[in-house]
Amino acid sequence: MATQAHSLSYAGCNFLRQRLVLSTLSGRPVKIRKIRARDDNPGLRDFEASFIRLLDKITNGSRIEINQTGTTLYYQPGLLYGGSVEHDCSVLRSIGYYLESLLCLAPFMKHPLRIVLRGVTNDQVDPSVDVLRATALPLLKQFGIDGESFELKIVRRGMPPGGGGEVFFSCPVRKVLKPIQLTDPGKIKRIRGMAYSVRVSPQMANRIVDSARSILNKFIPDIYIYTDHMKGVNSGKSPGFGLSLVAETTNGTFLSAELASNPQGQGTAVLPEDLGRNCARLLLEEIYRGGCVDSTNQSLALLLMTLGQQDVSKVLLGPLSPYTCGKKDFLSKVVGYELAGKMKKEAKFTVMPLD
Repeated sequence: MATQAHSLSYAGCNFLRQRLVLSTLSGRPVKIRKIRARDDNPGLRDFEASFIRLLDKITNGSRIEINQTGTTLYYQPGLLYGGSVEHDCSVLRSIGYYLESLLCLAPFMKHPLRIVLRGVTNDQVDPSVDVLRATALPLLKQFGIDGESFELKIVRRGMPPGGGGEVFFSCPVRKVLKPIQLTDPGKIKRIRGMAYSVRVSPQMANRIVDSARSILNKFIPDIYIYTDHMKGVNSGKSPGFGLSLVAETTNGTFLSAELASNPQGQGTAVLPEDLGRNCARLLLEEIYRGGCVDSTNQSLALLLMTLGQQDVSKVLLGPLSPYTCGKKDFLSKVVGYELAGKMKKEAKFTVMPLD
């Protein structure tokens, strides 16, 4: 194993993606030890190894060393190269697991990134491609990342455990990010959604829409939930259905919620009516939490704020998600921030220019 005096050292498998992404952006090598060292099945999981292979594909000159048991990883990042890439993701996690990190890295490539990801498009763990397309892309546009080549498209859907989905993502290069001032979320003006079903009756999606509207219609009239039923090769390898909802405010804030059915052969069967009602309640909960960025994209907003120009950026967030709290050590080292809000319901981050 290579050891470097100037490399950052961490222990454990928590925040593996964050550490590797920040290592790639900063150019600092990182060494992670004791990865599930006491587990019955120690070392890196298949989806983590797949993520490391993805980083190797989009960079040039990266050095990756893993010991025999997979419990120690040394990563020396190379140049973010970009270009046209294809990657088969592990079906243990959805494509959103990989796409979240690509959204952080894509604007800083040497060449515009055009990547095809294959695997699971919607599951119960990671943000779905539908939600990232509806919320993360508008957030990136706030930072000046936009253009004709900025696109996220679902070619085929894939549900767990078989997968079979395909997603195309392209992003232009931006050397400078604009500072943002997102402190007023505004009022909810409309709700949009996508009810999808694959390898089940198309009526499932219609039942989801009816049940979700039965709750949301009490609060706002401007609601439209699309149905998406893919057939044949475009429907992946496993049956399933789900719903993603997005609320848009008068000031351009997008708040999201989503639910998906249990994977085939796992857990109890979920009724479409229950799924629709529960997803609508989750959206109402997200709206109650408030903020100018939803829970899914909090960490993305904070990261892009720190990478922006030498100017002050401000964003108002709701209660921090556990994933966002994982960035606290990083934020305390490289940015100045303050937390404010009555009864800790809201978090207000101010990113000051670095010396």
